[in-house]
Amino acid sequence: MRRSAPHPLSRLGALVLALALVCTAAAAPLAAATPPAADAETDRLVNGSATAAQQEAPPDPDSDVIGWEGGYWHNESIDVDQSDGLSDEELDAYVARAMARVEYLREAEFDSEVPVSIITREEYRNRSAGGADANRTEYNRWNDQVWEGLFIVGESTGSGDAIGQTTGSSVLGFYSPTRDEITIVTDSPDSPTINNATLVHELVHALQDQRYDLTNETYRASTQDGDLAVDGVVEGEANYIETNYARRCGVEWECVDTPQASGGGGGGGGGPNLGVLLTLLNPYSDGPVYVNEIVEEGGWDAFEERFRNPPVSSKQVIHRTDETPRPIEFTDEGTNGWSTFPRDNPQLGQNGSDTVGEASIYAMFWYQAREYQADTINPNGLFQTNSPYDTYNYDAEPSNGWANDRLFPYRTGEGDDAEYGYVWITEWDTEADAREFHDTYLRMLEAHDVRETDEGYYVVPDGPFADAFLVRLDGERVTIVNGPTVDDVRDIRPTMDPAETSTDEDGGGTDATATATDAGDAGDNTGDDAGDNAAAGDATSGTTEVDGAGFGFGVAAVAVAIAGLLARRRR
Repeated sequence: MRRSAPHPLSRLGALVLALALVCTAAAAPLAAATPPAADAETDRLVNGSATAAQQEAPPDPDSDVIGWEGGYWHNESIDVDQSDGLSDEELDAYVARAMARVEYLREAEFDSEVPVSIITREEYRNRSAGGADANRTEYNRWNDQVWEGLFIVGESTGSGDAIGQTTGSSVLGFYSPTRDEITIVTDSPDSPTINNATLVHELVHALQDQRYDLTNETYRASTQDGDLAVDGVVEGEANYIETNYARRCGVEWECVDTPQASGGGGGGGGGPNLGVLLTLLNPYSDGPVYVNEIVEEGGWDAFEERFRNPPVSSKQVIHRTDETPRPIEFTDEGTNGWSTFPRDNPQLGQNGSDTVGEASIYAMFWYQAREYQADTINPNGLFQTNSPYDTYNYDAEPSNGWANDRLFPYRTGEGDDAEYGYVWITEWDTEADAREFHDTYLRMLEAHDVRETDEGYYVVPDGPFADAFLVRLDGERVTIVNGPTVDDVRDIRPTMDPAETSTDEDGGGTDATATATDAGDAGDNTGDDAGDNAAAGDATSGTTEVDGAGFGFGVAAVAVAIAGLLARRRR
């Protein structure tokens, strides 16, 4: 991600950032909207009352000022032609003027210049591959259960492969706060080109790092949902600035053209998992809307206050609310060898559990509707947005009303003989919200030819999500227990009887309005467990130094690509 020790989404961590996909997008025609004007001249130009032309740059200032960097003003023309790649001199001018433009839009000054380095895609893949050590294997097995619980990555793939295939071949660049530099990933290092959007996006992260220190624990989270929430402001600001920059190109500003790419970025392996991609995209889509509302209401001072105290759940970003998650208590009841993963391993979430959050639950239902024709939500609702800063809509009835969740991966046995399962406790604002989730979840199972046993367990007989399930509704809580067989589900949660639905008993040693939490777990996903983001297991963990903020995927290119994929798979 953008931090020195990125949270491995789910830990999306470094990978969430992997999508500087501002999503200029297929779904939201940004050019049709009127951008906020920085001054009267900008307003005159942007609204079309003047032709697009560069103003003559004033003389260099006696000292550094906002809107001027490295000898270039934000509205100054530069002699840069990327058709044959960037020379060192062209790169210096390109970066300096882009810094000046970021300053102008953000109304803040860079403290120092931002180096830009170039690496090959092969070198990037080698860096991000990391080592297959014991910690990475432990993390992967834990994380597999999180994504399997979301019905996004099945048993035949593995979460690491699915995330890597989704992101690895499309990354265009990233900012590293540990090295204080932007790295551009290219297939042609001898004649590199840089997309305007990628450069601006990463420069915003560099400015953030200089102002707030992105290696600070404030910008780490211990859960998938916590990571998405923090990215709501980190990636949200970068996409907000990037969007306003793009609107000025060809109107107020001359912008450097990027040559048409001749290839697809050096693919290989399987194609993208749209469920993973949609999860990763959430802060890039809803974050700019969140930032825009804060800036519109209170200016940049209000945003800076929020940046120093970022949101703690994706729900807060999706719905622009300050409502905090409801604490959840949990007791491990596993028998016959079944137990949670180590709760004292900071790489494995909060006390061995993850919180996937509202955005990931939406992605689950959307992915199942798109890929398996599950009767969950209308997948075309993804494109029903009402803000020029918004690309995708993560608002749907079955995921609305989320109050909190904790997913505890389980295992029994060792090595190749190990078996896996999970307990997923979800809390909802109202009983109606809980029932909506419960009923939609069961309809999702039906898309996999589920059968119900006489005792009330559910069994998916084959396919990538073949397993046994117990799905229990208790007032404002829905608990899901998963294991290879019905007997395994009983062993994982022996006190939970599928025939009972009392609101006084949840099978987890706490009632539906519990306020106590595990020791050391604040229950609000704020990421108090220091160090848990340097986890081995995601393709861009901090241990490999591939930890950049806002991995660029080519802005509109990715948005258009995902729209094409969605269109081809539309029912």
